[in-house]
Amino acid sequence: MFKKIYLLAILLVAFSGTAWAKTIVFATDATWPPMEFMGQNNQVCGFAVDYMKAAGKEAGFTPVFKVVAWDGIFAGLATGKYDAICSSVSITEERKKAMDFSVPYFKVRQALVVRKDSTAKSIENLKGKRVGAQISTTGHFAVKKVKGVEPRSYDEIGLAMEDLFNGRIDGVVCDDPVAAQYALSNEKYKNALKISAVIETKDVEYYGIAVNKGNRETLDLVNKGIEAVKSKGLDKEILKKWIHQ
Repeated sequence: MFKKIYLLAILLVAFSGTAWAKTIVFATDATWPPMEFMGQNNQVCGFAVDYMKAAGKEAGFTPVFKVVAWDGIFAGLATGKYDAICSSVSITEERKKAMDFSVPYFKVRQALVVRKDSTAKSIENLKGKRVGAQISTTGHFAVKKVKGVEPRSYDEIGLAMEDLFNGRIDGVVCDDPVAAQYALSNEKYKNALKISAVIETKDVEYYGIAVNKGNRETLDLVNKGIEAVKSKGLDKEILKKWIHQ
């Protein structure tokens, strides 16, 4: 009897803490550096990944990241293939009709990337030209709003940047940290591409974690974690690591 109690005590100690924490499975596109992307050893990494790991530690949940293609990421959430989406999803009124969002964790703007020999200072300057963006992103929506521009949609932003680099399109619109990663930091592109404009709008754009309507358990845990990361200043450390601001 004593041995059984002793073994039970050991197990309780061994499996205490994070092992008992709720696991939250986050879908991520992982093609959006420096926010979410595939790093060394084929592991998902980036700003948002580190942010959710820190949030999980603070709020008592274990994040697990599942790589999902962007074009099916919202449908997978709706059918319960995962608990949440952590994939640089901008909070919009249209999306809020179909899903619930956490409190914001990152402010973002759209940026226009062009080749270095381009004189374009805005999307409007590219009327009659081809402008790429990742399909169904806010960058894609911004391109489609400009009359006279020929929108080109891509499954991954890297494919758009490659077409821009090779002269097959004339510009790319995407979130500003992603634009900076490709145009300023990427060894292949930084001498050929530049950010020609940051698009200012009256509406402030923020990233949030998306969950199914009414999933309060997951949403409350994620919100608790995000608020703790902010209040402790952990977000600044993560920002410095990945965004270099």
